[in-house]
Amino acid sequence: MAKSTLSFVCQNCGAAYNRWQGKCESCGEWNTLAEEDTSGSVPVSIRSKRRGRTFALESLTGKSNDAPRLSSGMTELDRVTGGGFVRGSVLLVGGDPGIGKSTLLTQATSMLARAGHRAVYISGEEAVAQVRLRAERLGLADAPVQLASETSVEDIVSTLSEGAVPRLIVIDSIQTMWTDTVESAPGTVTQVRASAQALIRFAKKSGAAIILVGHVTKDGQIAGPRVVEHMVDAVLSFEGEGSQHFRILRAMKNRFGPTDEIGVFEMTGLGLREVSNPSELFLSERDLGSPGTAVFAGIEGTRPVLVELQALVAPTTLGTPRRAVVGWDPSRLSMVLAVLEAHCGVKLSGYDVYLNVAGGLRIQEPAADLAAAAALVSSLVNAPLPTDAVYFGEISLSGAVRPVAQTSARLKEAAKLGFGRAVLPESARGEIGSDGGLTLNSVGGLTSLVAEIAARGTPRGNRDTAREGVTEKNATPTRFRRENS
Repeated sequence: MAKSTLSFVCQNCGAAYNRWQGKCESCGEWNTLAEEDTSGSVPVSIRSKRRGRTFALESLTGKSNDAPRLSSGMTELDRVTGGGFVRGSVLLVGGDPGIGKSTLLTQATSMLARAGHRAVYISGEEAVAQVRLRAERLGLADAPVQLASETSVEDIVSTLSEGAVPRLIVIDSIQTMWTDTVESAPGTVTQVRASAQALIRFAKKSGAAIILVGHVTKDGQIAGPRVVEHMVDAVLSFEGEGSQHFRILRAMKNRFGPTDEIGVFEMTGLGLREVSNPSELFLSERDLGSPGTAVFAGIEGTRPVLVELQALVAPTTLGTPRRAVVGWDPSRLSMVLAVLEAHCGVKLSGYDVYLNVAGGLRIQEPAADLAAAAALVSSLVNAPLPTDAVYFGEISLSGAVRPVAQTSARLKEAAKLGFGRAVLPESARGEIGSDGGLTLNSVGGLTSLVAEIAARGTPRGNRDTAREGVTEKNATPTRFRRENS
C-alpha cells in the first residue's frame, strides 16, 4: 500500500507546501492553503516501473493536412474558435456566474444534434430535469441532445466510450468533477487537475471535442490550478455586465486559431442571439450632442468595431481626486491624463475623472487613447464633439499621436455606418486605401486637437471650467482653470 503523503496546496494557484501557513508565498492570497493527500495524484500505470515502448520520429518536412473542423452552427462561436471545433480538442470556457455559459453551450449542442451529430451534455451542478427546463425555455426541447447528471470522471469516460464517438461533449463544470486516482474533495486543486487530465486524455484518444466549463474567481480569473489552462487547447472567456443585454465571447488562448477575435451575442428571452454587426448595437443609444462623448473606431481581431467612449470631468471636494474607469485600462487613463497636463496645459488635479465604454465592451488596444483624450477635454470645456466623427490613434508620452494598425478597415466601418469624418494620426495617411468618402482630419500631436476642442467650449452654469488663452504661435491652450462667477 502506498504511503500517505500529506501536503498543503493553495486553492488559488496550486502551490504546495510541507506545512500550513497563513499566506501563500506564490500568489499572495491569505487562508487559501488546504491539506490534501497527494499520494494518489499520479496513476498507478504511470508510477509503475514498466519499460517504455519505442515510437517513430518524424521530420519537419512532409505533408500536413489541416485539422478537420466541425461547425457549431453559430457563426460568432465559430469565429472565436477559428472556424469550428477541431477533433480531439479541449476548450475551457470561463465566465461570471449567470453570464450565460450554460445557455451558450446548450444552444451549441442542440444545433449540432439537429445536424445529425452525437452531442452529449453532462452537468455536475444541475439535474437532468433542470437542464430540460432551460432547453424548453430556449425552444430546444426537440433537439436530440444526450443528457446526464454525473460527477465521476471514470463513469463518464466509460459511458462515452460505448457506441459511436460523440462529436461534442460539454462538461459543466470541471470544478464539480472528481476522480478515484486522488483522495481530495471535488473542487480542490488536485482534483481539478487530475479530472482535467483524464478528460483530455480521453479526447485525444477518441477524437471527440470536449468543452470544459470553469468557474472564475472574484478577479475574473478561471478558478483552480493555472496548469489546466496550459493543458487545454483553447481558453475562452464569456464576458458582459449583468445590467447589459449583450455578451462578449473572447479567445484568451487558441492553438488552432487567432487569440484576438471576439464573438458578440445579445441576451434575449429566447437565449443568445448572434450579432453580426456589433457596431450598430454599441451605437444604438448614443448621446448625440452631449459633451464628453466620442466614437472610437477599434479593431477586435479581424473585425472593426465602433463604440462610444463617455467621459465626465467634475470638480472635486476631496484631497485626492477620483479616477474611475469602466471598460478600459486604468493605467492608460492615468497616462493620458498625465500627457494632457504636462504637454497640453490641461489642469485636472482638482477634478474627478470618470471614463466609461458604453455598452460594457472592454477595450484592450492603445488606439483608444485619442478618443479618450477628446472625450475628456470635451467634458472639461463643455464642448460637444461632432456627432459624425470617429477618433483613433495612440498617444505617446511626448504628446505625439502615433499610427495604429488596420486604418483602412476602421475607416470603411465608419463610412458604412454613416460617419462623415475621421480624426486619425497624421503619419497614418500612407496606409489609407479606400476611406469611403470620409473627411480626414489628421493630427500629429495632441496639442492641436486640444486647442480645436477648447475653441468651441462654452461655460456651464455659475461654477464651471473656463478656457484661458490659446496662443496664435503654437495653437496650444496654455492653461485651464476653475472660475467662480
